[in-house]
Amino acid sequence: MAEITRLPKPVSDEWAWQLAGSCRGTDSMVFFHPDAERGPARHAREERAKEICRACPVLAQCREHALAVQEPYGIWGAMGEGERRTLIAQRRREVRVS
Repeated sequence: MAEITRLPKPVSDEWAWQLAGSCRGTDSMVFFHPDAERGPARHAREERAKEICRACPVLAQCREHALAVQEPYGIWGAMGEGERRTLIAQRRREVRVS
């Protein structure tokens, strides 16, 4: 589950970037997998979602949001669930070392 205590305050300026997302108007099923989706079908759907993200003008804001609140599901900022978990863990290790 997303860590909602890390979500930004509900101020429209902090969320305005979402209005410029290339994903707006796209079926959310492109970004979030159906139950039991595996293998080539899941890979193809995730790659389609990441293609949309890579062309997005707010990719960086989306990615940082997903990392900050630890979004557990879906494609955010051209990153999948496992990619985000790996980067979050790496950041935690870096903080402990420094």
